[in-house]
Amino acid sequence: MSALTDLLQQVVEGIGSGAVYASLALALVLIHRFTGIVNFAQGELAMLSTYVAWQLTASGMPFWLALPVTLAVSFVGGMLVERIVIRPVQGAPELTVVIVTVGLFIFVNAAAGLIWSFTVKDFPQPFPDGGIDLGGVSMDWSTLGIIGVVAAVMSLLYLLFQHTSIGLVMRAVACNPVSARLSGIRVSRVLMLGWGLAATVGAVSGVLVAPVLFLEPNMMGGVLIYAFAAATLGGFDSPVGAVVGGLFVGVAETLAGAYVDVIGADLKVGVPLVIILAVLLVRPQGLFGRAAVERA
Repeated sequence: MSALTDLLQQVVEGIGSGAVYASLALALVLIHRFTGIVNFAQGELAMLSTYVAWQLTASGMPFWLALPVTLAVSFVGGMLVERIVIRPVQGAPELTVVIVTVGLFIFVNAAAGLIWSFTVKDFPQPFPDGGIDLGGVSMDWSTLGIIGVVAAVMSLLYLLFQHTSIGLVMRAVACNPVSARLSGIRVSRVLMLGWGLAATVGAVSGVLVAPVLFLEPNMMGGVLIYAFAAATLGGFDSPVGAVVGGLFVGVAETLAGAYVDVIGADLKVGVPLVIILAVLLVRPQGLFGRAAVERA
């Protein structure tokens, strides 16, 4: 394999990993746009949804039937989290909300361990084995499938926000909730929808990554770090930025692990930390984000 072919192979694998990071980053961005909250429990909610999918498939339901059922359960679960856990602290100091989401992280993790144990479980691979070969660069069907699913999610979100009345209402709430409330929009109900939507998108990332990482309560911890790096890089108020950031982080992590000897496979988890620090120092709002402007 030539050096160029090897480089392209690493890039393809990085895009596959980055697509998973992008989907979870997208969930982080959706909640932050609607509520201004950084949800540290997003990965654990995705893990919980993945266990629901696993339970359904283990009971004999076909995967492609279990997936929409799981997404529906995740949507309702996300709305309940907003109503029961988040709304009571809405308007509280930012540190209070952060502590609540961290507490939710710990609770969901412990609950999953109590219900399903911390034993690693096999999760069914939704895509066929094998792949295609283009000029010496091989692409697994699973990698292509992950990229296709994330592209489909992005397309559906675009259609929702740009071409539906509920999307227009959600954008109005995200832009200025006070003005939206004065216009007669039921902001609290829209916020519930936003949390449900984010939980659904997060569930997609959990289901996609579970066949690779194997299913256990701590599986989303590392993915969440990469998703934070992707959202920071792209901008916490930009869904497009979350996807671009996720793909960049995935490729950067893969290339660093393959070509930088001092990093290797063991230390490549430090790549997202470097990206987060660099972005916060140079362009805190991210590549696609907008800097907050306050009148003096």
